[in-house]
Parts: sequence; structure tokens; C-alpha cells
Amino acid sequence: MKQLEIEFKTLLTEREYHSLCHFYHLTKQDFHAQTNVYFDTPQGDLRQKHCGLRIRQYADKGEITLKTPQKVGLLETTDSFTLTEIQQLIKEKKIPTTGVVAKELKQLTIAIDQLTVIASLTTKRAEFTIPEGLLALDESWYNNQHDYELELEVSDAEIGKQAFDTYLEAHNLSYRPAENKIMRAIKTI
Repeated sequence: MKQLEIEFKTLLTEREYHSLCHFYHLTKQDFHAQTNVYFDTPQGDLRQKHCGLRIRQYADKGEITLKTPQKVGLLETTDSFTLTEIQQLIKEKKIPTTGVVAKELKQLTIAIDQLTVIASLTTKRAEFTIPEGLLALDESWYNNQHDYELELEVSDAEIGKQAFDTYLEAHNLSYRPAENKIMRAIKTI
């Protein structure tokens, strides 16, 4: 599966995060856990191409996603797996050599057999649609770090940027640049 991801994000303070959870009346049942295991070659071939590769495990399934930069946003190429399959891939620290992700990796001249785990991160996420787009509130843990983040996924970059800025202002939130989770995790190794 392939889809274009256009998102705007900001880091939140713990207080801002809990305030938004309260504003949206979120309960424990609104959140789900996901663990991301990130891969690259020892030489950082994916990073040099501004790409990201992860295995994501949910409670009942998993997926492998390759993110590649586009003129606007990131192209997400994803293969889906059962929970048992994804757990085995994580245990073996391997990316399959078949599927749409493998095909894209080959087109990028990335040697799949050279890929290795470079970081992991666990997130507790609430995700729901608001008028501006798809909103995600994340609390993440990685390498003795703990942070909070708001992501707004939109279908149009220009309209989405305006909506994101308006949303921050309406909720009295300061913009704090948030690197992608993979970069935050890698920088703390």
C-alpha cells in the first residue's frame, strides 16, 4: 500500500498534552500502544537519502513502512503482517526481501541484507478526526527519554499549514519543532 503523508507537528509540554486530553474527553480506552523499530544500514544509507524505515507493532498486528521524501510530504510504502509475523521479524531484526517495501528499497539501491536495527520507540497514541484533519496525541518513550507530541495529518499542505497554525493559536499552544520520531530516537543513542 502507498499513500502520501502530509503532517504538521509540534512537541507539547506534559501540561499541554494533558490539557488536550481533557479537552477531547479522552480516556484510557482512546489510546493504543505501538512500538516502532527503526532500521538503516551501518553506513546510514537511508538517512543519507532522507528516508525512514520501521517495523511497527500494534497489539494485534504489525506493518513495515518505508517513508521517502516527495515534493510535498512523504510517500509511505507499507506491507501489513499478522502479530505473529511481525513479532518474528522484530525478534530476527530483519526486513523481508519480498513485498512493496522490499521493491522500493531495491529501487533506492538499499541492500536489504545490510539493514540493522538502529533505534526503537514506544508510543501511546490517541488518534481521531477533527475538522482540520487527523489529529494524533502521542506520548513516547525511547532511550531514557519521554516526550509529548501533537500531529495533524492533512490532505493539502497549504490549507493544512494554515489550519495547524490556527489550531495552535486556538488552543494557546506554542510551536516547538518536532523532528520525526526516528530522528529523535537516533539522536539519543
